[in-house]
Amino acid sequence: MTWKSQDFGFIIAVLLCLAPALRSQVLHSQVKVTVEHNTGSAATRDFKFKTVPSPVKDDAGAGARLKLVVGEQDASGAPLSALTDGVLPADEDDPGRNFFFSAGSDGGRFLLDFGRAIEIAQVNTYSWHSDSRAPQVYNLFASDGAGPGFNVSPDSKTDPATCGWKLIATVDTRPAQGEVGGQYGVSITDASGPLGKFRYLLFDTVPTESDDPWGNTFYSEVDVVGRK
Repeated sequence: MTWKSQDFGFIIAVLLCLAPALRSQVLHSQVKVTVEHNTGSAATRDFKFKTVPSPVKDDAGAGARLKLVVGEQDASGAPLSALTDGVLPADEDDPGRNFFFSAGSDGGRFLLDFGRAIEIAQVNTYSWHSDSRAPQVYNLFASDGAGPGFNVSPDSKTDPATCGWKLIATVDTRPAQGEVGGQYGVSITDASGPLGKFRYLLFDTVPTESDDPWGNTFYSEVDVVGRK
């Protein structure tokens, strides 16, 4: 096939037209997951980290309705409301102030419903335990609930991305080496601006390990920061 000069000119013109759209897609997908891990004396009830914000009581998540979508709460732990009440655990083994899925289970899913779509600047999650229940492993999905075929409660066999949910971030704070236990802070942000305008957030969690029944994370708090 022989290419003529006008063919190259046409291709260049098309690429120039597509460039702004492609650039926009790149700019709006710069999601960053920041993870910090406190151990020993650095892990205190204040949840102080170097760059991850400490939990607050008056975030947008405090007014959200919580729903358990998949899985069961462990009977020895706190209800879902513990995730947004601003009350933090006193130490590394405080099940009554942490939400976690039942022992031996494959984790589960829970959602936050803000009642209306809001612009979300960041999502921060916190956990604390002395051993394998400390790290966080989850996928964060979001939706405005307005798309066709939206399913607010996808079961364990349904990929949320197929029923109106957008995958925002994949989080896995398990260290490659060193101490597993301690305190973890995760902050999910987007360098280009807010994460998006959403009504719902869906957390799809899995255990940190399967060697024993004690792999479901002690989730201490979930903060949702609205755009100011």
